[in-house]
Formats: sequence, structure tokens, C-alpha cells
Amino acid sequence: MGTIERIKAKLQEYPHVKYESDRNSISVFPASDDGFTVSLTVHSDSYTVSFNGWHEDLQSEEEALNCFAFGLTSDCRLKEYRRGNFAYKWTVESQEHGEWVEDGTTGLFLFPFWMRKEVRYLQNDLICAERSAGNGDI
Repeated sequence: MGTIERIKAKLQEYPHVKYESDRNSISVFPASDDGFTVSLTVHSDSYTVSFNGWHEDLQSEEEALNCFAFGLTSDCRLKEYRRGNFAYKWTVESQEHGEWVEDGTTGLFLFPFWMRKEVRYLQNDLICAERSAGNGDI
């Protein structure tokens, strides 16, 4: 069974989760305006996991599945920087000992710097973190 098929099979346990997929990618949509889209794209020799504008390229399927599942849980938070209505930087955060710790940032070079800066915190709670942790499967 391929990576996308594995995810789709596991998502059947969560009928409230809305997603789109094709042969090489899948995107899970947030359940509220305070959430973010989680996507996984399968390439010939790697995987890309995206949370809105943040993304990371991973070499192993297990790492990609764990990262994808992490984005669907409340253990993950996305700090989104905006200028006006334009999102230009995203930082993934995880909880360690009750504190939010930055894990990685992706940003754009060009953005409307003259507009008012705003920071939003986005978080999903689509699947249970305990069930997905460390087993390479959502």
C-alpha cells in the first residue's frame, strides 16, 4: 500500500476530517478558522510535508508520516506572521514541558512590509496525539 493510501485508510477512523487527495498528494483541511491545512506530497525520492506556507522535505516515509500526523494534533502549533491579509512567515512549534518551543521556520522574501504586522497562532485538534506518536502511522 502506498503512502497516500495508508493515510486515507487511517483517516477513515476520523470521519469528521475533511481532505482531498490524488495519486501523489493529500491535504487535510482545518476544522475551524483557527486551524491550518496539513499536506503531504510524495516525490520520486522524497516527501514534502506542508502546514499552510511552512514546509519540510523529508527522505523517509516514516519521518514524513510522523510529521504529517503531528500537524493534525494539538501538540503542534503554527505561528503565522502576516502583513495585512498576506501571510509571509510560518514557524512550527511543539510543546515541551508545557512550553511552546520553535521547531522550524519558512518565510517569503517578498511581502508587503509597509502593512501592519500581525501574528496568529493556528492549531489543529483533528486526531489524538497519543495514537499517532512514534509509530510512523496516523
